[in-house]
Amino acid sequence: MQKCPYCDFNSHAAPEPPLYSAYIDALLRDLEWELPGIWGRPVHSIFIGGGTPSIFPAEQIEHLLSGIRARVPFGPDLEVTLEANPGTAEQGRFMGYRSAGVNRLSIGVQSFNNNHLQKLGRIHDGVEAATAVEMAREAGFEQINLDLMFGLPHQDRSEVIEDLQRAVALGVDHLSWYQLTMEPNTQFGHQPPSLPDDDELWEMQLKGQELLQGEGLEQYEVSAYARKKSECRHNLNYWRFGDYLGIGAGAHTKITMAADGAVIRSSRHKSPHHYMDGAGSERVLSGRYAVVEQDIPLEFMMNRLRLNEPFTVGQFEERTGCGWNKVESAVEEGCREGLLLRTGEQVVATDRGRQFLNDLLALFMDIKRNGE
Repeated sequence: MQKCPYCDFNSHAAPEPPLYSAYIDALLRDLEWELPGIWGRPVHSIFIGGGTPSIFPAEQIEHLLSGIRARVPFGPDLEVTLEANPGTAEQGRFMGYRSAGVNRLSIGVQSFNNNHLQKLGRIHDGVEAATAVEMAREAGFEQINLDLMFGLPHQDRSEVIEDLQRAVALGVDHLSWYQLTMEPNTQFGHQPPSLPDDDELWEMQLKGQELLQGEGLEQYEVSAYARKKSECRHNLNYWRFGDYLGIGAGAHTKITMAADGAVIRSSRHKSPHHYMDGAGSERVLSGRYAVVEQDIPLEFMMNRLRLNEPFTVGQFEERTGCGWNKVESAVEEGCREGLLLRTGEQVVATDRGRQFLNDLLALFMDIKRNGE
């Protein structure tokens, strides 16, 4: 297995022999250790991601899901997503995942253009990407997400549109479509390739959004498009500033404490071996802290303003534990600048606000700096 030159995720080459069973056992020990802090809370979604979880045998995924079910209550209509790469797609394995309880696949296609795939260091080609979608559907998956990128090295507008057209032709109901970024701790970050300029990137985005909307895939988040009732509920929870428990190497957690409303964030060790050694005890953590009150409004806005749906004054107060007076002046300034729209108790970013999201969020940075 190789790491893509643009990838800044916590991914590692699998050891020989792969430690599938030992790693799953470590995940369940980690969950067991966390139970006192989440007792009684139902689980509404599970996302099995990071690296390439589709290299895990289906029986190990079943072991993981049954172990979670034995420890925490599942809510109705549980969404269970597993990330998969076309280069590791197998019909029998997909069928096994579906039988194990996975009901949503997210397939990392990135592009259907073989030239661009090669430059991105992907191990699949365009035909294999399309075949993976067909295999997923034949295995019984109704909810399939494709990951696609644009703004690739030397990519032109026609190639962007061709990628989207091929994705739409496959009949998927959800697309994660986002611009390639240069992360500092990557090969591309150290040796940046030639990318389309900002004006061209904006035209790519506009033309792509127009195509997707015409095909019934509505934008509901900065980089997410879906047909009705096919939005990713797991990611919606992140963007709505909900709580989540992350187990696994490099995983992050956000939990609001029932006793005092404190927002606690924690992270696990990135090294799989360090993680497995510490699972089941506090040694699994690489960091843990309570978010200070003046940071919470900004954190809420960084997530919530990515969504096209409005939020209400009441939702802000419920999710943050802060009074509306903390952000009222910043919201009013955003409205004056055309970055936000407030209608009664509802607030939403405008098209301009989503286009210049960093400028919009800077209004809420002042709250943090001033400690208001």
